Amino acid sequence: MRGIAVESVPIASLITRESPRLQAELPEHVRLLAESDKPFPPIVVHRPTLRVVDGTHRVRASLLRGADRIDARFVDGDERDLFLLAVRLNITHGLPLSRADRRAAAARILRTHPQWSDRAIAEATGLAAKSISAIRRENVAENTTTLNVRIGRDGKRRPLSSIEGRRSAGELIKAQPHTPLRQIAKEAGISLGTAADVRSRVLRGEDPVPQGRTRAPLAAATRRSVTTVSTQLPAVPASARAAEPQAQRDVAAMMRILLSDPSLRFNESGRSLLRWLTGHVLEPREARTVVDEAPSHCVGTIADLARRCGESWLELAEQLDRRQRMTG
Repeated sequence: MRGIAVESVPIASLITRESPRLQAELPEHVRLLAESDKPFPPIVVHRPTLRVVDGTHRVRASLLRGADRIDARFVDGDERDLFLLAVRLNITHGLPLSRADRRAAAARILRTHPQWSDRAIAEATGLAAKSISAIRRENVAENTTTLNVRIGRDGKRRPLSSIEGRRSAGELIKAQPHTPLRQIAKEAGISLGTAADVRSRVLRGEDPVPQGRTRAPLAAATRRSVTTVSTQLPAVPASARAAEPQAQRDVAAMMRILLSDPSLRFNESGRSLLRWLTGHVLEPREARTVVDEAPSHCVGTIADLARRCGESWLELAEQLDRRQRMTG
């Protein structure tokens, strides 16, 4: 908001009838603001409608001071998102929203943005993700829209059930085996890691959906069907079949092979690569240690970091696979 220019606007032109608070205006707070000597921070106004998004109390206090104009920052955009912006701004400054205000705001956001994940709404309202999940269950009758995906805090779309996404990705891989993983993940609505797993399964001639997960939720019957491509599965290249046993080795075994390779050990660039790999490889037992010892307040951030690093590793694997195909 600080990057938006401040303009002076006539108070009489503003609309102040909507607020993220259950009680839109608190007279005592207005009086305290009016009696203070400090200048008010600029309010936020929706330019197309002149509706006050943030700053109703400052508007009322300015009138009590006898002012007829107030500083404002103007925003554009969909009116549906104005309430979201109002909630975000009200939980970061000024008079805090009460817990009842936040719960009511969360229920409203669930109606207007049902595709948002519990964590994304929790971040917007200042509530815990568990509270959002409970409110979602309480208001399930009000939301008749059946959704296949949720949008997380990072803006990425994640399916509630990956079964349909896996099957769609499997068909894409059968039709075009060398399609980049990022493209497959995007078109099928699945994560990069899931796309990599599907490709491995398809190339091995297996079902893209692991055993025990082949039954989709009942709600899936009402969802949009996934368009599939009917194509014979191409033969798995001999190089890929030969690589399978190595891919199944554990991390420690693969690192021992690399550390004993003369072409890496006896030159500086090779030794640098080995040092880099040693510092970046994560074994399962180390992952379990992180899960057990990470402070509770850091868990979400570490999980996001792990996902980002996982995507980078998968992209590296894709580039190395392409290089192997070109040189093989």
